[in-house]
Amino acid sequence: MLRIHFTHDDLTRVRIARSPDPLTETVLSLSLVQARDAGGVALDGWRSRIRKRLRPELGVLFELATAAGPAEAPEAFLHAATDSLPDSLDHTWSLSRRRWAADLTVLEYLRPRTPRWLRELHGGSREWRGVVDRRLREYHAFAVAPYWSQLLAAAHTERTVRALASADAGLDGLLGSLHPDIHWASPVLSVPCPLEADIHLRGTGILLVPTFFWPEPMAMTDNRGPEHPLVLHYPLARDLTTYRTVWTAAAEESAGALVALLGATRARVLRAAAEPAGTAELARRTGTSAATASHHATVLRTAGLLTTERAGPGVRHALTPLGQALLDDRLPRPSASDPAPDPRT
Repeated sequence: MLRIHFTHDDLTRVRIARSPDPLTETVLSLSLVQARDAGGVALDGWRSRIRKRLRPELGVLFELATAAGPAEAPEAFLHAATDSLPDSLDHTWSLSRRRWAADLTVLEYLRPRTPRWLRELHGGSREWRGVVDRRLREYHAFAVAPYWSQLLAAAHTERTVRALASADAGLDGLLGSLHPDIHWASPVLSVPCPLEADIHLRGTGILLVPTFFWPEPMAMTDNRGPEHPLVLHYPLARDLTTYRTVWTAAAEESAGALVALLGATRARVLRAAAEPAGTAELARRTGTSAATASHHATVLRTAGLLTTERAGPGVRHALTPLGQALLDDRLPRPSASDPAPDPRT
């Protein structure tokens, strides 16, 4: 059991992340693909779909993250630093040599048979960094990205619920309801851990991160440095309803005509705008950059599917009735009595 000790200052620095970190989710999902029982039946359909799309070239990723999950994954890839996969990868590759060396020390302790290429990666090998970067982006594109907008919507709902819990019952209500295996007895938060250990926050506070692709809580220090808060990941989905919301919406998006009509990224932007949002929020929901989200929003607005209005220093994108109808698949269909289209037009 890990016991996290709070001071008064720490209790004033409890924060809830705006969204999960896409690199963390991607790496954790690699473990779930291999761990047949983790997450139960809720993940079986997703696991089956992903395994069918795996190519031999992606095998290196399953040495990066084994079926043991975060217990054996390099901590350099498990952080809550940014809102997009490219930015998270940039952050990881920019970590100091000292942090990579410390990460390797821990990794070799946990995995005495650490593959040689992983040691070279931690030693700064540009070749291996290029390989891992490409493979992670490729895997993320079909294993995580199709579900990202709905995953972010679920995380947004979770953040609202937690904020209300804090408003109604204070921090005791917030920290005491994160997960059945997380226990709060002021000023100590107890989190499942293979070892008996104590962490004294000493004023840095804690960042709570709802995590979809791992079914158990996990705590880790922020790899940006000791001045940053401790990061506590706790499961976002604890019932079949939440899983079903993410899987079903993504399956409808990937299987329907919407993707064929608009393209995968533009379809995700349209779906993400079902709840009005600014450009930065659309980027977070779709796992793209702000520039990419802005570009696709412009195209969708030109096509009459979105409206964009000024909101303070930013803008607010929302669906038009036509965009909503397209999203809901409620566009009128031609009937047998309608005249056939003129092939010359």
